[in-house]
Amino acid sequence: MAMRLSPVMMVMQTAAQKAAKRLLRDFNEVEQLQVSIKGPGDFVSQADLRAEQTIREELERARPGYAFLMEESGASGGDNWTWRWIVDPLDGTTNFLHGIPHWAISIGLQRRLPDGKIELAAGLVYNPAAGEMFWAEKGSGAYLNERRIRVSARRDMHESVFATGIPFAKVPARQRLPFARVMGHLMPRVAGVRRFGAAALDLTWVAAGRYEGYWEFGIKPWDCAAGILIVREAGGQVTDPAGQDLDDMPDDVMIVAGNANMHGKLLEVVAESLQDA
Repeated sequence: MAMRLSPVMMVMQTAAQKAAKRLLRDFNEVEQLQVSIKGPGDFVSQADLRAEQTIREELERARPGYAFLMEESGASGGDNWTWRWIVDPLDGTTNFLHGIPHWAISIGLQRRLPDGKIELAAGLVYNPAAGEMFWAEKGSGAYLNERRIRVSARRDMHESVFATGIPFAKVPARQRLPFARVMGHLMPRVAGVRRFGAAALDLTWVAAGRYEGYWEFGIKPWDCAAGILIVREAGGQVTDPAGQDLDDMPDDVMIVAGNANMHGKLLEVVAESLQDA
């Protein structure tokens, strides 16, 4: 029997699935393009925009009046919103461009409480190429498709695999040294470090127990809003390097995520590395 989704999660999944149909067609086409600087980049930019427009139309139709923070079109809906969607229509664009089937649609939902506090209320990360829909609502657990998921129970660093985003050409120099420091501290102590190129999926893989932890510097709210809640609802922890929660979604996010045993250990390594740098 299919799971009964809440009304808001039904809206989110419907929007993601509708956008995914076109993205999958575009993905099959981009694999056939001759790689050049202009052609594929323009193609993927248009795929981004079309997917974002589809998601926006679906969400606005179902929940008029909600504010938006979207990767391509930015913020809209005023500053005094009560509910706000945070959307990345295509996380893992470089993978998409290169025909690598590791990219996702990410939709998060924030709520402003009467006391002014902001919380993450719902999150969805969908990888259409793999047929994997990760989702969660606050207080209701985390799921992969229709299966409940939990973070791993590993306690030892030497048995653990971590994920990150290795700095590339566009990453500011000020973020490269702290990253190198973290890597230098972790590599001799862990089973492996992975860089698959999609922050939203990195977080959901922590939630599903595929990784024990994940860290990255300077990502954006749309990269991680949904994934943060999914990790929490799977029994994990997500904070900034100072141990503070990230529900208010700063413009540049420094993030440390892990299972209940590993979050503190990874947080210590990241905090020390930032101080050293």
